[in-house]
Order: sequence, then structure tokens, then C-alpha cells
Amino acid sequence: MAGGHPGGMASFRAFRYTAPMDFIPFARPAIGREEEEAALRVLRSGWLTTGAETQAFEREFAAFLGADGGRTLAVNSATSGLLLALDALGVSGENAVVTTPYTFVSTALAALHLGARVYYGDIEEDSFNIDPAAVEAALNAHPEIRAVIPVHVGGNVCKMDEIGAIAARRNAAVVEDAAHAFPARTGAGFAGTLGDAGVFSFYATKTITTGEGGMAVFKDPQGARRAEVMRLHGIDRPVWNRYGAARASWEYDVVEPGWKCNLPDILSAIGREQLKKANLLYGERKKIAGEYTRAFEDWDFLTLPPDSGANAWHLYVIGIRADKLRIGRDAFARLLQDAGIGVSMHFIPHFRFTWFKKNLGLREEDFPRAAQRADSSISLPLWPGMTGEMVQRVIESVGRIGTEQYARKR
Repeated sequence: MAGGHPGGMASFRAFRYTAPMDFIPFARPAIGREEEEAALRVLRSGWLTTGAETQAFEREFAAFLGADGGRTLAVNSATSGLLLALDALGVSGENAVVTTPYTFVSTALAALHLGARVYYGDIEEDSFNIDPAAVEAALNAHPEIRAVIPVHVGGNVCKMDEIGAIAARRNAAVVEDAAHAFPARTGAGFAGTLGDAGVFSFYATKTITTGEGGMAVFKDPQGARRAEVMRLHGIDRPVWNRYGAARASWEYDVVEPGWKCNLPDILSAIGREQLKKANLLYGERKKIAGEYTRAFEDWDFLTLPPDSGANAWHLYVIGIRADKLRIGRDAFARLLQDAGIGVSMHFIPHFRFTWFKKNLGLREEDFPRAAQRADSSISLPLWPGMTGEMVQRVIESVGRIGTEQYARKR
């Protein structure tokens, strides 16, 4: 059954954050005894790198996705997964991709490392996600675009039906950057399974974590096979047991100039335990996000994060309305930090980075919506294990600062 793994509620609650309330971190992984024991099991096994644990993790992740998924490959980062997915779908120096500037740089870097050109489309007016109309405009202007890379920013799923239809008309592949989006699900299936390929992140701040790592999902078996070969130096067969099996063969061939993108067993073992708790961890994120929204929805000095109805709630991003307050976003964030609230900013758009401006010719004025969001957004603490007292302290701090800095009309 898709998404049917049970959560270990009692064990998870035993590992709630118990540090003093003088500081609430922006993020903290939910690690329990099961993950500790899994890591010890691998340490004691004598085999630490990619092997049986990783193969089991891939099978279990595929089972979680159920009929929505395809071939799953564990990788050492979502960045590596994007590199493999784009390569498998034919992205190279002879063509290009289109994506959003409002994402971490790894989304574009994966294509750039393949020699491809990167074009950008602005985000939607009412969300952080790429505007389907901007995707269509890019495809019309640049027929060499081979792939569209929508990013589900904060876990809020893009308009994949529209993007998929636009890409299909131009014979372009769709590679979902679903780093934020596990385990959000639409009526059509899990985010990350709605395109030709999708990539998840298991970084320490994500819904489930392996510390570092990710999972790539492929619809096309041929593309998956190429990614499997390219994942480990272009070697033509699995060779993980060549040191442990009594009659293992040391013979192999290198058929492509691949990379080293494999996920080791010690991290996969942690991921297997996290996957069992995925629905529980997701439920806690949704609960905290709901508490924030109920508290903030009547405060006119804030804008609330977009919610398409399919949202993994990796981030809870508020917008600071400069027209309502005497201070801007940066000052508001500093006051939250002074109050002991850990915050972050998502994202610094690509057009504000030196290399991208210099080499890709990006101009801020071409992306007014992304620029406006970047200047007004603050990401609040949102992680399983936050106590009710912590959530209320975040809410009260936002409210107090907003009230004190409110620009009342005279």
C-alpha cells in the first residue's frame, strides 16, 4: 500500500527536544533509538559503503511510492540525483534546460555541470513556484530546451498538469526537483513521480533524513539503467560485494565516464528507519504549519505561505509587508533572532549571485516576482519534535514584533 509505513509514535516522542527554551533552532532532525541501532548494526557488519542496506532502502522507498513511482536509485545527494536524471534524459552541452531562479543553486548547477545552458522563468504571483506561462515562453523562445525543472519550493507542489502539458507540446522532458516535497501527494500521485524523473533530498533538515543523501525516481527503465551505470564511475555491473563474497569476481568494465554518486549503507540504514516514520513526521509538520496559519491569518502585516493543497511543509515562509510596518524584512528577522527564534531565508535568487550575473547575464529586473519574494520572506522554525510551548513562543514573538513595529495611520 502506498505510503503505508507505520510511525513509531511512542519512540519518537521520547526524543523530543529538551534543551532550554532560550533558543529555538530553525531546524533539528528527528532521530531516535531506531536510527542509532540501525547505524550500529551497519558499523558492526563490517560493510559500510553501498550494499544490501542501500538496496533494501531503494526497494522500501519504491514500495512507499507504490504505483506512483518507478525505478528508484539512492544517491549521495539530491544534487547528484539531478545530475543523473538530466544526463539520463539527454541533457548535454548541445541543449538547455529551463528552471526557476528561486531555488538553491544546485538545481541549475546540475545542468551546468553537463555543459547545458540554463534559462529561467519568473515565479507565480501568488506562490514561490515557477509560473507555467514563463515555462511556455522560455520553450517558445529557446527550442533547444531539452528539460523543464520545476521546483516544489517549501514543499508546495507546482502546477504539474500545466507544466507537463506545456513540456509535452515541445517534446521536452520534466525533471522534478522534489527536494522539499516528500511526501506531498496530489490526486495524480506523489510529488517527484509526476514527471519523467524526480529527485528527493534526505538532507538533515528534510522530512526524512540520512544526514546527506537523496533518491532519484525514473519512469523510463532505460534512463534508470543509464543512471545506475553513471552513478558509480560508469561501471557496467553492481560490484558492491566484490570484497565480501568468497567467490566474488573482480572483473568489470567501464562503459561510460561516470561519477561517484552512490549512497553508503550506514546512511541508508538510517533512511530505512526514517522512512517508517515518514507519515508521522509529515503529520507533525502539517500540525505545526496549521497552528501558525491559524495564528497569523488575521495579521495584515504578514503574507502567509502558499498552499496548493499538496504541501510537504518543508518550510513555513512568512512575508513581511513593508507597507504595514516601520521596519523591513532584515530588521524583523534580527528582532526574531534577538528573541531566541532561529530563522532562515529561502531563497537568495540566482540573479543575485556574482557568477550567475556574470556568466548567464541574469538581471534582477527580469524576475520582479522572485525579487519581491526574496526581499520580504522569512522562514520560521518548523520541525517534528517542537513542543507546543516552542510553537507558541514563535507565534508570540512574531506577533509582538509586528505589533510594536506596526505603522499606524495617524
